[in-house]
Amino acid sequence: MTDNAQQQPSAPHTELPTQYAPADVEGPLYERWVERGYFEADAKSDKPAYTVVIPPPNVTGSLHLGHAFEHTLIDALTRRKRMQGFETLWQPGMDHAGIATQNVVERELGKEGKSRHDLGREAFVERVWQWKGESGGQISGQMRRLGDGVAWSRERFTMDEGLSQAVQTIFKRLYDDELIYRAERIINWCPRCLTAISDIEVEYQDDDGELVSMKYGEGDDTIVVATTRAETMLGDTAVAVHPDDERYKHLVGKEILLPLTGRSIPVVADTHVDPEFGTGAVKVTPAHDPNDFEIGQRHNLPSLTVMDEHAVITAHGPFQGLDRLEARSAIVAALRAEGRIVAEKRPYVHSVGHCSRCKTTIEPRLSMQWWVKVGPLAKAAGDAVRDGRVKIHPQEMEKRYFDWVDNLHDWCISRQLWWGHRIPVWYGPNGEVVCVGPDDEVPTGEGWHQDTDVLDTWFSSGLWPFSTLGWPEQTESLAKFYPNSVLVTGYDILFFWVARMMMFGLYAMDGTPPFHTIALHGMVRDQFGKKMSKSFGNAVNPLDWMDKYGSDALRFTLARGANPGVDVPIGEDWVQGSRNFANKIWNATRFALMNGATVDGPLPEPSAMSATDRWILSRLNSVVAEVDAFYEDFQFAKLSDALFHFAWDEVFDWYVELSKTTFQAGGPAAEAGKRVLGEVLDVTLKLLHPVVPFVTETLWTTLTGGESIVVADWPTDSSFRDTAAEREIESLQAVVTEVRRFRADQGLQPGQRVPARLELDGTPFAAHEAAIRQLLRLQPEGEAFSATATLPVAGATVALDLSGTIDVAAERKRLAKDLAAAEKEKAQATAKLGNEAFLAKAPDNVVDKIRGRLAKADEDITRIQAQLGRLPAA
Repeated sequence: MTDNAQQQPSAPHTELPTQYAPADVEGPLYERWVERGYFEADAKSDKPAYTVVIPPPNVTGSLHLGHAFEHTLIDALTRRKRMQGFETLWQPGMDHAGIATQNVVERELGKEGKSRHDLGREAFVERVWQWKGESGGQISGQMRRLGDGVAWSRERFTMDEGLSQAVQTIFKRLYDDELIYRAERIINWCPRCLTAISDIEVEYQDDDGELVSMKYGEGDDTIVVATTRAETMLGDTAVAVHPDDERYKHLVGKEILLPLTGRSIPVVADTHVDPEFGTGAVKVTPAHDPNDFEIGQRHNLPSLTVMDEHAVITAHGPFQGLDRLEARSAIVAALRAEGRIVAEKRPYVHSVGHCSRCKTTIEPRLSMQWWVKVGPLAKAAGDAVRDGRVKIHPQEMEKRYFDWVDNLHDWCISRQLWWGHRIPVWYGPNGEVVCVGPDDEVPTGEGWHQDTDVLDTWFSSGLWPFSTLGWPEQTESLAKFYPNSVLVTGYDILFFWVARMMMFGLYAMDGTPPFHTIALHGMVRDQFGKKMSKSFGNAVNPLDWMDKYGSDALRFTLARGANPGVDVPIGEDWVQGSRNFANKIWNATRFALMNGATVDGPLPEPSAMSATDRWILSRLNSVVAEVDAFYEDFQFAKLSDALFHFAWDEVFDWYVELSKTTFQAGGPAAEAGKRVLGEVLDVTLKLLHPVVPFVTETLWTTLTGGESIVVADWPTDSSFRDTAAEREIESLQAVVTEVRRFRADQGLQPGQRVPARLELDGTPFAAHEAAIRQLLRLQPEGEAFSATATLPVAGATVALDLSGTIDVAAERKRLAKDLAAAEKEKAQATAKLGNEAFLAKAPDNVVDKIRGRLAKADEDITRIQAQLGRLPAA
């Protein structure tokens, strides 16, 4: 804990409103934090650095629950580190989102009846910048709503001047090191976005299609192949079989007729072919299939492109000009007419790749593109985790990381777009190729032109941990804040983004990885565990919940579900429950202020404190240590749950209630209690602050008079423990809990007063009779007291006179009826579980359900019999 006498001035206790209204305080509070510069980071500071970059949201985006979840976790980490005295930088910024942004602006142009080609490249790019200035980046305002403590003065954009220089610099270095090259290969092509996309931007789903088996060749030289893409047969340049397949050995090396085309194609032997699958023969279309391309390379086959960038057939003949799907039907019909169709299977469900941006079916296509040779870069990225320089949390996610980086294919980095970082390569009139760095002269003269492609968005975002700090310049910020302390991101972009940053960071920064720890979290799902989607009708706008319940409520709900690497279910009821928690904190602090709780001066000596005070301080220090350990292990759910139960169950429901008796009695114990209550709330609010910043700031500044909880000292464990006081209060709690349970069982109202005699002699909590009576609504025993129920618990005896409060005969009758029902349920369940024939036929889930009914019946019988035994004689 902290020494509040030195930390903050005496608190001018102003009165809090009776209810907490988040909408009235959140906006002004956040702006005050920003104006005072609490979130800025000083590269000249001698404090230890703590750096986290924001996973840059798309400039086209808006805050969704996934953002709110991730930002809550990062904000909690950085707020705590700031309070611990670190020079804390949470680096904000946005990604230019090449394909997504270009699509948005092209749709806007479409409303005007124009295309980007009507404007030309330069004017179109200017139009995108204009859109970015007017409409892009609305997520920044929504981040403020959430309470993100980012260094706004350092906000970056992946297309700003500094980051563009970084992109050009690393491209030039990689090119000079022969790690970037240009080659014609099969790529994933989106006919809608009209660009190449990387493997990790392809989403696979099961689609209904058709599997067509067709006969190539004539007479004895026939062979049957099957395909789901009949239209590509126009580009076949071979049929492949396995070298050891005896069925086709007589055909290997021969030429056979390719139907509909008038061409002959060879039969080749290749070990890639699985002789056990289908007919054991496959058609080879090198320009339209990645595996076929490799076969073609091995056998020097020609590559015939039969579709243009719109997936329209370009091959000569009757199918020219048809869309690929139209051509598919037409070609199957033509083959059927020639008697070439051997079998047709519809529907044939198979996995089909779709563009992650527009959901169009992708088309494998042979194309000249720019590539990164990832072999040495990926090895370095794998080694950094294997040798412990970078830790992945949770550790079980390492396998997914290694599976990816150890098997990484060369990365296609060129995109056929106009919005993005243009590839810094110029071509001359005589075949010259010049890569230009930021300090190089651009070739000029007749015939020189720049490559028209732009770079994959992930190329620039892969530089994010160091480009945002001024690299390639050796800035003070780069020296201070690189490498990042931790990267907090979803496991879903482990391959998209994390692997790219690892490769580029190690390459550009002389083997220093971009971060020490990669903390992976799961995805936010609805309360039933289903993926959130507009099409499912379960998508939630987090702003709606923030408007309704407050930002703190949303944040606390998200953090409380955040187990490392595990998906997070969330429902509105849970957010409402978190709002109730915020209200509970508010009301407890109001009680403390009204009763003179203070943070002034040192804590009383333990000898001057009551057992209640010593108990709560002992528990408080344990919770400080527990929360710190959970933070270091990124266990947000556990730390949030620990704080919830400590604050609600122990501080609010027990300590505050027990303090009421102390305050009513007055005297030295009450004065000591006021200081302890102030300390407990001071520390509890600090512990809660990183997750629920707004309500804690309002309450803490009112309680302490301090400047801001944002810059207050993080609590430390003072090592004060009092196990005797903890045992004493735990015994008291046992008595109160047991009597409350008995009262509830007898149907007594919570506020209903009952005469009672307490026999506490010999118990460690004998001095707490007044508190026990107040908590349990127990009146002193009168002259006519008759002990109709006696409860022995924790070494004490509580005798109750229920003669004037319940109808014993009616209660016995009700309980007897419940007991009979429970015994009948037990008998039925026991009979079924003893029936061997039933057990042999019944599904496991049915048997488990009956076992559960039996266990519940046993519990009910035990409970009801105990209630009957405690009732007085009728």
